[in-house]
Amino acid sequence: MSNIVVFGAGGTAGSRITAEAVGRGHRVTAAVRRPEATSYLPPAVTVVTGDATSERSVRELAPDTDAMVVAIGGGEHALWLDAARNLVGALRGMPAAPRIIHVGGGSTLLTPKGTRYLDEPDFPEEYREAARGQAEALDFYRSSADGVTWTYVSPPPLEFHPGERTGHYRTGGDQPVTDHEGRSVLSYEDLAVAIVDEIEQPRHENARFTAAY
Repeated sequence: MSNIVVFGAGGTAGSRITAEAVGRGHRVTAAVRRPEATSYLPPAVTVVTGDATSERSVRELAPDTDAMVVAIGGGEHALWLDAARNLVGALRGMPAAPRIIHVGGGSTLLTPKGTRYLDEPDFPEEYREAARGQAEALDFYRSSADGVTWTYVSPPPLEFHPGERTGHYRTGGDQPVTDHEGRSVLSYEDLAVAIVDEIEQPRHENARFTAAY
């Protein structure tokens, strides 16, 4: 059993990660900005006011925690970089510091040409700023997160929606995992499975991984 803090536990990804972890018997603390709006979370979850960009929040929640999941969204493009910087700064040097699991963007994955999906001319403009923010967070972990243990998780770049929990997926590195038709597809529910699997059996420490069917 692990003690897991999920920042953004009320969101589409965070709520599924929370439910998956609780369902496996882990102790989960949901760190959200509006605790009153999370009545749909499992009863076993401890709900607290928390913010991944607040050093105080991170330091208060870190003791006796094994993993801190960053599943935040809905902010300006700097939100994800601010969260990454804050967690690394707050946890660096802390005895028995929790591992960071950052739920990042699939648009940071590489196309067959070796370019990022977010840099393609036909990438939807309405998502580009958020994608750049997630890319900056990944660059920060890779260049400046010495002294902490982190994992950055990317869903597929295009076909990623709420759906069925199958419990099956395949993993990759910087390129999307594709099927025999060249599609990269995953449900939020199975991304949650992949993340809790990674917490239980670390395979991608200080690295990025992606998952799809």
